[in-house]
Amino acid sequence: MNLSEMITLVRRDLNDETTPYQWSDDELTRHINHAVKELSERVPLPAKATLPTVSGSREVDISSLTDRIMVEAVEYPVDESPAEYQRFSIWGDTLTIISGDEPDGSNCHVYYGILHTLDANGSTIPSKYDDLVVTGACGYAAISQAALSINKVNIGGTMTPTEYRAWGNERLIIFNDGLRRLGRKHRVRTQQLFTD
Repeated sequence: MNLSEMITLVRRDLNDETTPYQWSDDELTRHINHAVKELSERVPLPAKATLPTVSGSREVDISSLTDRIMVEAVEYPVDESPAEYQRFSIWGDTLTIISGDEPDGSNCHVYYGILHTLDANGSTIPSKYDDLVVTGACGYAAISQAALSINKVNIGGTMTPTEYRAWGNERLIIFNDGLRRLGRKHRVRTQQLFTD
């Protein structure tokens, strides 16, 4: 799925398939990106980075981890069998390794989640979530249109803003319910990355 295909699906659900379009491609792209960002918060794209530590310091600079949503685990020292995961805390762009030996300047592995991408070249979003993104984008588009329709003359009558808002809110309820089921924040986890 690429952005153009996603726009087509959103237009189909909005019943906006004949020109002149009610929503421009730029407007729909903004609403799609909003939905992708919300999905990424719940189901981030997994990533791994190898970062240097500083000898005598437990702090690791993670500012190079662009589009970072969360950090799942820190492995230090690296390439041990079994892997040694450390407890850590994060403040801004500084990760502090709490457990284990004080770093000696060698590398650590940081396992983290980043924003998904959806552009002209393709998508990092698993295809099973495409319909969820469409639903969210439609909800955001309808609510935006409701705000634009207030105090404007239109062929839909005075109820048009209210109907857009109600339909958009219904879509967003479905979208948020889907996100809640996927959410990493509310999931029971049975794994253990380190021992006390």
